[in-house]
Amino acid sequence: MDKLPIHLPQTGESYFCSPDESLLQGMLRLGRKGIPVGCTGGGCGVCKVRVVRGAVRPLGPISRAHVSPEEERDGYTLACRAGPACAVELEVAGRFEKPFRNGYRTQGRPSPPPPTNTTET
Repeated sequence: MDKLPIHLPQTGESYFCSPDESLLQGMLRLGRKGIPVGCTGGGCGVCKVRVVRGAVRPLGPISRAHVSPEEERDGYTLACRAGPACAVELEVAGRFEKPFRNGYRTQGRPSPPPPTNTTET
């Protein structure tokens, strides 16, 4: 099967990906780092991208917690759940934020205050 070109203008990364592998798998196979990597199974949303040019095909279910139907219509998908249908240009949609006490910090939600030491010695 012919490999298709994938380009991420934000980072300058380019690589080739088979139509039968995910956009994320293709990148990882070549040791590239343009798309953030999380669970690689469609559940965390870390690899959310927007298809700027070209087309992708679904390779599995996409968590609606991370990509709404409206976003999907606007070209958003999870790179771990989409394979290229032709040459593709992608835009990374978000950045991975480190986990905090109660799960992942979401954009727009303030960070928890730092703990205070109330014990005196």
